[in-house]
Amino acid sequence: MIIVCQRLLKNTKISGITLFPFILLREKKYRQNKTLINHEKIHIRQQMELLIIPFYIWYLSEYYLKYLRYRNPQLAYRNISFEREAYANEQDLNYLKKRKFWSFISYI
Repeated sequence: MIIVCQRLLKNTKISGITLFPFILLREKKYRQNKTLINHEKIHIRQQMELLIIPFYIWYLSEYYLKYLRYRNPQLAYRNISFEREAYANEQDLNYLKKRKFWSFISYI
């Protein structure tokens, strides 16, 4: 389910975020952005595979490990395996149809 949350994401650089089972968007116009929606749907699949709570634990753990390594929040974020998979495949609107189970592992 896609929800526009202008207040929640108002003062951020975040265009969209997935909090299972919702995709939260900063602006209504992003509903038409197929690449962004596909990116967030990839995260929904990842969250389902890891049974949601373990996904968030893994995601945050990996972020902090990457942050310690790079000392740069943006670089740490972009190198999280879940984000690497989503960014690498967000343009492929058929990716989720052919995606294998736990595909994010190959992006670690």
